[in-house]
Amino acid sequence: MAVYTEVSDADLREFLTHYDVGEIVSAKGIAEGVENSNYLLKTTKMPLILTLYEKRVNPDDLPFFLNLMDHLAEKGVNCPLPVHGKNGQALRELCGRPAAMISFLDGMSPKQVMPFHCAELGKALAQFHLAGADFDMERDNALSVEGWRKLLDDCTDRADEVKQGLAAELEAEFDYLSNHWPTDLPRGVIHADLFTDNVFFLDKKLSGIIDFYFACTDFYAYDLAICLNAWCFERDGSFNITKAKQMLSGYNKVRALSIAEMEALPIFARGSSLRFLLTRLYDWLNHPEGALVKPKDPMEYYGYLKFHGHIKSPTEYGLEK
Repeated sequence: MAVYTEVSDADLREFLTHYDVGEIVSAKGIAEGVENSNYLLKTTKMPLILTLYEKRVNPDDLPFFLNLMDHLAEKGVNCPLPVHGKNGQALRELCGRPAAMISFLDGMSPKQVMPFHCAELGKALAQFHLAGADFDMERDNALSVEGWRKLLDDCTDRADEVKQGLAAELEAEFDYLSNHWPTDLPRGVIHADLFTDNVFFLDKKLSGIIDFYFACTDFYAYDLAICLNAWCFERDGSFNITKAKQMLSGYNKVRALSIAEMEALPIFARGSSLRFLLTRLYDWLNHPEGALVKPKDPMEYYGYLKFHGHIKSPTEYGLEK
């Protein structure tokens, strides 16, 4: 379960006195997620999500994340709203951790991704990008090319424990990507972590997007490439071009990709693969004994990385120029 910090009943009750949310009825740890401690709260007035931000989150970034949710909701994006306390602030401290509550969204994450899910996601991602275009805060992407360098250095000595020769392969891939990474494409606020467990559906309609704690300022097409990896590969590692085509078509209906953005998709997809391979590899190699959260297999993204390395044209993703 993704609960790293246990909250006592007394501490929770005291915390809630600073908000107009009623009395606590129940609190349950949420298993999804690997970065923070999350609880589903039920009060006499409403259901809420309580998040305690763990050590990997820079407290200085929290105003960006919380203000972004407020901004997007005002623009009509279906996302949670931070709950502001009686003093107007959304952020407090609980059990020695920065903590905030957000509104509860109805819906479920898809257990099996279908093409219609991808079409809905494509439209929602484009709406997200347009809605965030006038957001007046910026945050650097700490997990872009410079961040990969540090992760690679931290993993190099032990990478071959996972696969013989992996360290050299990753070094070569990093060199290629750092030398070919785009520099002049449309950019703004991106989600940067839009995996299936961060998207809710009701029936066949997307009902909300959650978990903005990797959001940052970067290339829009890179965000789309992250989604291609997260939604368009099957469990056997094969790429589903029908799903990809639906996602890209859905995106283009709301925000048309430029020719340059289309051409950059293969390298962005490779970069996304390397980013998640490295973070998963780091967690795999540094997983504390007895931890309740099981690390994700980094080799899943090794397969994606190899696939994208053979892509010669964005049309191979089902994109119509």
